[in-house]
Amino acid sequence: MADFHQNGQVATLHDLRSVNPDTLSHAVATFARDRPVTLVLPSLYSEIEGPALSGILDELAQVPYLHRIVIGLDQADAAQYAHAIEFFARLPQEHVVIWNDSPRQRALGERLKAHGLYPSEPGKGKNVWTCLGYVLARRDTAVMAIHDCDITTYSRHMLTRLVYPLVNPNFPYQLSKGFYPRIGEGRINGRVTRLLVSPLLVALRKVIGDRDYIDYLRSFRYPLSGEFAMRSVMLPDLRIPSDWGLEIGVLSEAWRNLAPKAVCQVEIADAYDHKHQDLSPDDAATGLNRMSTDICKAIVRKLAADGTVFTQNTFRTLKAVYYRAALDMLESYYNDAAMNGLSIDRHKEEQSIELFAENIMRAGQVFLENPFETPFIPTWSRVNSADPELLSDMLRAVEEDLADIA
Repeated sequence: MADFHQNGQVATLHDLRSVNPDTLSHAVATFARDRPVTLVLPSLYSEIEGPALSGILDELAQVPYLHRIVIGLDQADAAQYAHAIEFFARLPQEHVVIWNDSPRQRALGERLKAHGLYPSEPGKGKNVWTCLGYVLARRDTAVMAIHDCDITTYSRHMLTRLVYPLVNPNFPYQLSKGFYPRIGEGRINGRVTRLLVSPLLVALRKVIGDRDYIDYLRSFRYPLSGEFAMRSVMLPDLRIPSDWGLEIGVLSEAWRNLAPKAVCQVEIADAYDHKHQDLSPDDAATGLNRMSTDICKAIVRKLAADGTVFTQNTFRTLKAVYYRAALDMLESYYNDAAMNGLSIDRHKEEQSIELFAENIMRAGQVFLENPFETPFIPTWSRVNSADPELLSDMLRAVEEDLADIA
């Protein structure tokens, strides 16, 4: 069953639980013979010691159709890399751990710096970008999926539902975005989507007028989900943001490069929970404080690139309209929670809204002071043009790092 929202921008594929998930997995395995699937797991070393990743691996070990699993490992020294190799060894599929902090990987980074192409800051965006390069260098993947590594309610069927629209040769989709209800421990979660992105898009429409891009983003039920998949033909020219705007950035790239009918969102779970970020109201460089600013910047930059003119007065008005829209939505969330026996802390929710409103102004100020800033990591097409040997040298570096441990 599929439906279309907001002027038919994006197809929404529902999981009605009418199909046995093992039957769906068998279908994906059949399709994957001609369209090999690679899963990318961008991971901090700390997540290896956390409560979620071990359970994720137990589930993935039962997936029959995965061609390869690529793990991007951040913030690890040599001993921790060796431990990570042991940790992921339980996976029966072909898999590789890319030690992003290894001397060899750092040397490759120095080569990119010489061309002015090195990512501006470490983080999830750079991790994902490195893994994309590895996937491209192997040249044997048709569909690439990405999962966060902090999902405490993970099921292997999430991956099956996510990639099915891309491996099925009868479907037209090039990008698949996962969505799910954000409910856990008797609470409604998903603060940044509920309290920032949704009311911000409403406010933008009121302040700057109708934009197809705004309608496109509004058609996603959970635009900040970290679970998405894409056909490998998108990878060479994909511009990955280096900050916390990764998920919005990927959707923006799909908007730029694909027809709307080539993008779908898929219901991949009826229960989802993960590690929750702190609001960090006193530190603009961490937690939801930084995330909200980066997301606002990502949306503003995209609209500016499409011709929207922003001024200081625009952002002042946007902040006021956003604040009113967010409070109105909070009232609906509170009523919805009460009707379903769930809880919402209105005080903390309003604190979040107040912080997000300030960060709309902060993001606007950053944009106005440096409108030509390019926070995107260079595409792999550009890197390959500047240094044609880098991808093959990356493969060699990964192999030699592993050989040192063996």
